[in-house]
Amino acid sequence: MSMTDPIGDMLTRIRNGLQARKNVVKTPASKTRERILDVLTREGYIRGYSRTDLDNNKAEIVIELKYFEGEPVIRTINRVSKPGRRVYSSVGDLPRVHNGLGISIVSTPKGVLSDAEAREHNVGGEVLCTVF
Repeated sequence: MSMTDPIGDMLTRIRNGLQARKNVVKTPASKTRERILDVLTREGYIRGYSRTDLDNNKAEIVIELKYFEGEPVIRTINRVSKPGRRVYSSVGDLPRVHNGLGISIVSTPKGVLSDAEAREHNVGGEVLCTVF
């Protein structure tokens, strides 16, 4: 069976893993997912991730979740642009999450960037998700 929203699936796995206090969660691998995880690692929301090649030409990503004093670092992680309704934003209209305390992850022509990096590069794009 095909998956209609792979990015939403990964975000839900992270959300569920944090709620269950797991140290790692696994998700099928793709380049877009890895770019999103790169942003989350750069911004300090997860410890890191590793890609594992499985048999029959498949791969999975193992995501190491991050906690601070027993509480998850990620409080909320929400999908913004969904397959049924894409959300695009120019550089001037990029959303600020909790007045700049959180981040938006944006798919731009320069790659997948956080909202601050997109403003720095002066590019807009598809708002994939918000993290706080």
